[in-house]
Amino acid sequence: MADSICRALRDGALEGELAPALTLKDSINSPFGFHAFAHVLMQLSSNILAGKSQSRGLVLLAFSRSPAYYLELLKKSGVNVGSSEKWIQILDCYTDPLGWKERFTGGEKISNVHQEVSNLSHLCTNVRDMDNLFSSIITLGKGFVGEGTVRFCVAVDSVTDMLRHSSTSAVAGLLSNLRSNDKVSSTFWLVHEDLHEEKVIAALEYMSSMVATVEPLTPSPYVRESSLNTPYLEHSSTKGRFHVRIKRRNGRVRVICENFKVEQSGIKFTSISSEDAVVNQGLVPKVQFNLQLSEKEQIDRARVVLPFEHQGNGKPIQIYDGRRSLTESKDDDKPLSTNEKSKDEEPGKGEIIYFRDSEDEMPDSDEDPDDDLDI
Repeated sequence: MADSICRALRDGALEGELAPALTLKDSINSPFGFHAFAHVLMQLSSNILAGKSQSRGLVLLAFSRSPAYYLELLKKSGVNVGSSEKWIQILDCYTDPLGWKERFTGGEKISNVHQEVSNLSHLCTNVRDMDNLFSSIITLGKGFVGEGTVRFCVAVDSVTDMLRHSSTSAVAGLLSNLRSNDKVSSTFWLVHEDLHEEKVIAALEYMSSMVATVEPLTPSPYVRESSLNTPYLEHSSTKGRFHVRIKRRNGRVRVICENFKVEQSGIKFTSISSEDAVVNQGLVPKVQFNLQLSEKEQIDRARVVLPFEHQGNGKPIQIYDGRRSLTESKDDDKPLSTNEKSKDEEPGKGEIIYFRDSEDEMPDSDEDPDDDLDI
């Protein structure tokens, strides 16, 4: 399932459509949203380096981590950092987001310690100005995209930090402008759901084509009210469920789920096992009927004689065809319009004689409209 998200971001947008957008949500009960964010970031980076992605570069807005952290993350993933500035640019909104350090140093430019970090990061000292932030993103993207229809991807590691400095409408406007820009291939961001109002999360989900939620596994009722130092949290807090809701182009919504476990090497996604499926099936409310038939019930059902099945009681089976009686009369071939009454006619038995009003009227058909029914 996580692979399907990465493929959607890798494939990018079709001509005339908005870029795919992913919202990653986590909470204090399962604070592993950044692990999922890093997984998507590394997968997309690998596709860009291999030339398998629509985007040819990546612009990362670093709010919650420093550029040096992402540099080490790239090294651990086996990415050639020496050529990283050719396909990735980091807009540093972490070091001095409001320009305080620049003021205290008398306007001197704050430089990163490592030269490698300086080559791929650009300092932003006013994260409140969304227009300037948008211009910086587009400028960095054009730096390695160049001319033509080649696009780049945009990643935001914390929309929560953005909302600390700007209003919801300003942040939503920035994300919406990124999706509608013809140079942006795809975009994804991380948000801490329990730190915002429901309307803020709803606005972010509305702008997204994919919404992923990191949720904890349901704890045992014996340890649900226990302290934070319980053995349950030590062994099970690194596990959880990864729920994804994908909006398709035809308007349909697909909801999928899988398990995850956070390890030293990163987050690992696995499909829900059959054992978990049995547990989930047991949570379904019980009903008063069973749709499955036993072997004895199937045999009994086959022996039931339906009303339209005339068995004849030893006589030849005759099925009523809707026009003639089962007991055929010898006078069936006689015309109906005869005025002579037979001696064998039952008393009170009549007939209907119909005369057409004009010659233009179509004669009645003797064909039965239901003759093709197999009863």
